Amino acid sequence: MRNILLMAGGAQGTGNAIGQFIPLILIIVVFYFFMIRPQLKKSKEQKKFRENIAKGDKIVTIGGIHGKIVEVQEKTFIIEVEGGHKLKVEKSAISMDTSTMLGAEQK
Repeated sequence: MRNILLMAGGAQGTGNAIGQFIPLILIIVVFYFFMIRPQLKKSKEQKKFRENIAKGDKIVTIGGIHGKIVEVQEKTFIIEVEGGHKLKVEKSAISMDTSTMLGAEQK
């Protein structure tokens, strides 16, 4: 008889425990849709942008250096800056936002 009462009490506790986790689950879902998912989308767009940069494109680095792509290598670009100087820059150092704005100004 005592075991039956314990099992019945345990069933009520399980339902209550699930009810306590619902706010936590909702918070996780909100974080995913409003923070994590947009960041992943932006990261994919930046990767695609950097893969599609070709010789002759004008770019701006994250550090603010303006240049023109002279050579595309596997992980780096060689850019020509004012004065004819050439710099070797990592692909990850290209700023998508500023470069797209620079392209829009030229058109």
